[in-house]
Amino acid sequence: MYQRILLAVDGSHASRLALHQAIIVGKATGAEIQALFVADTSDAALDMVGFDAIAYTERVIEYGRDTLADVASKLEAAGVKHSTKLLEKAVAPGQISSTIVNEANETGADLIVLGTHGRRGIKHMVMGSVAEGVVRKTNKPVLMVRSEVEE
Repeated sequence: MYQRILLAVDGSHASRLALHQAIIVGKATGAEIQALFVADTSDAALDMVGFDAIAYTERVIEYGRDTLADVASKLEAAGVKHSTKLLEKAVAPGQISSTIVNEANETGADLIVLGTHGRRGIKHMVMGSVAEGVVRKTNKPVLMVRSEVEE
């Protein structure tokens, strides 16, 4: 069935729920899980007075490393074959969903697993949805795990 699962993580509650589901599917199918963190800092390009874009980028990358280390320890504890990858740049600024789909295609993933925040209305319009973008851009199965927790 599934041999390779791409698990997109961002450290959120929804992401942790997606990790739990990826472990269940990985154990049931014997699939290898690749955890991916996309450190897209395109928002840091905003030219604001007193804003240190370099420091912000470094913090996002460090957060990504910490998130992946936590995910790897949980995958290890579950006995699931896994790897992690930190991408410091999206395929294009602000295109996290395209980056996830590109990585799934490049690694031959059979399934993409990711969390979604389930935003609606104005919040959805303003913040968008990476999960929705992934579903629109891929022909691979996508397991979206929704979180009701507001972050």
